[in-house]
Amino acid sequence: MSFPAELEVPVVDGADLSDAPVERRLAGSDVVFTGRVWDVVREEVELPGGKTVVRDLQRHPGAVTVLALDDDENVLFIQQYRHPVRRELWELPAGLLDVDGESPLLAAQRELAEEADLVASDWAVLTDWFNSPGGSSEANRIYLARGLSAVPEADRHVREDEEKDLVPVRVPLAQAVRAVLEGRLANPGTVIGVLALHAARATGLDALRPADAPWPTGLSTPSR
Repeated sequence: MSFPAELEVPVVDGADLSDAPVERRLAGSDVVFTGRVWDVVREEVELPGGKTVVRDLQRHPGAVTVLALDDDENVLFIQQYRHPVRRELWELPAGLLDVDGESPLLAAQRELAEEADLVASDWAVLTDWFNSPGGSSEANRIYLARGLSAVPEADRHVREDEEKDLVPVRVPLAQAVRAVLEGRLANPGTVIGVLALHAARATGLDALRPADAPWPTGLSTPSR
């Protein structure tokens, strides 16, 4: 069945499809909550035509995620308790961009070493995404890391708090895809990373962007 003609929704060239940064005038901006990791900001933004609306948003420093893939196409997962959803989730190594002067790539390399005791010789950008763009400024980049080797035992990070009991496993990519599609995995970085890698393999991993590609859509990391 074709698309209903009366709706007049045009077909456009997907090669030109791209999100666009837009700066709209703010009539006001106030920090209403200062948190340990992120703040909540109340902003009055002007819409086209001059009307203003008030929006509360999470001002987030941004984050990186690492899909570590071994030579046998197994994906590294870690199990971690996430209190807001009362679940132990199978996740990819990830962390905040909360170290001054640290690039996203260096942050990803640090997180892989700290959470999985691994270093990688081959890095590429798998995909970029906004975690909840209707209410948060959080941008997240998922890296593909290959050429894995262990961090020397003497140099390994001492994990604490929720990270102390991380459980690492390796899962064949095809089985990870099935787990996502069957709804057995729900962490957003896991879902996006696994499906993005599955799709990228169809066109070849050499087509991925380099690891130092510009940060998503020109968005700079918000300052606290």
